[in-house]
Amino acid sequence: MTEAKIIDGKAFSKKVRERVAKQVERLKSYEKLTPGLAVVLVGEDSASQVYVRNKVKKTEECGMKSLEYHRDSDISEQELLTLVYSLNVNPEVNGILVQLPLPKHINPDKVIAAIAPEKDVDGFHVINSGLLATGSEDAMIPCTPLGCLLMLQDHFEGDLTGKRAVVVGRSNIVGKPMNALLLKENCTVTTVHSKTVDIEEECRRADILIAAVGKPQMIKADWVKPGAVVIDVGINRIEAEEGKTRLVGDVDFDAVKEVAGAITPVPGGVGPMTIACLLANTVKAACRQHKVDEPSGD
Repeated sequence: MTEAKIIDGKAFSKKVRERVAKQVERLKSYEKLTPGLAVVLVGEDSASQVYVRNKVKKTEECGMKSLEYHRDSDISEQELLTLVYSLNVNPEVNGILVQLPLPKHINPDKVIAAIAPEKDVDGFHVINSGLLATGSEDAMIPCTPLGCLLMLQDHFEGDLTGKRAVVVGRSNIVGKPMNALLLKENCTVTTVHSKTVDIEEECRRADILIAAVGKPQMIKADWVKPGAVVIDVGINRIEAEEGKTRLVGDVDFDAVKEVAGAITPVPGGVGPMTIACLLANTVKAACRQHKVDEPSGD
């Protein structure tokens, strides 16, 4: 069997961002509207700082307004909620993203619930979750599952009907929304998790296998149906040679690529798509708030 096609998330995300940039240009020209994304970072977590810098950079590259709010880790929960409320009513802000994780004394669910659903470009608010679960077109879709779906639609030329999909992991951020998206695409969907009996056998039945469980290289080659499409959402740092570390996914990439029909790498797969979809969601949110149609990005 030939080696799997590598699904290049970096190249695909560049196309998405280029489309977003054209949409922003048209909104500025015809509607005098510049979409604005507010990113809130609490504390000094180094990984979060890198993520936020990257988001700010990509936002500005697309011609959007980027507003960054950095607060010390000792900020009280009420102070953070007050900041979120102020962004909810700020007309320059169309999308709000509070970077997770938050310090332990702050309840992330309470903060997410405080974000106005129409500005919830992460798609984590319970109202957006409910809209997605019921198949509504009004849902703001979480960025990582949306990025996975776009890559799958591209691979299957827009038609996923009848595919058997298995999602490994049931988180609110990836697993559950991914399940809802695949159902909407007419897939037959199974979600497996830590309590699933014979998880390997469930995975072997999948035409589409999505790994989002946070366990390094958990998915082995003999878990994968020959020719299946494997989307690896995991980002795990493991020990490498000479005391160094490296990033790997939830899939044993080198082994699985010998069996799969197509596979996303880590890094360079789903990760870049997450930011691209965040930008696309911000444009969508701006258009909805101003009651204008989304312009074409072609």
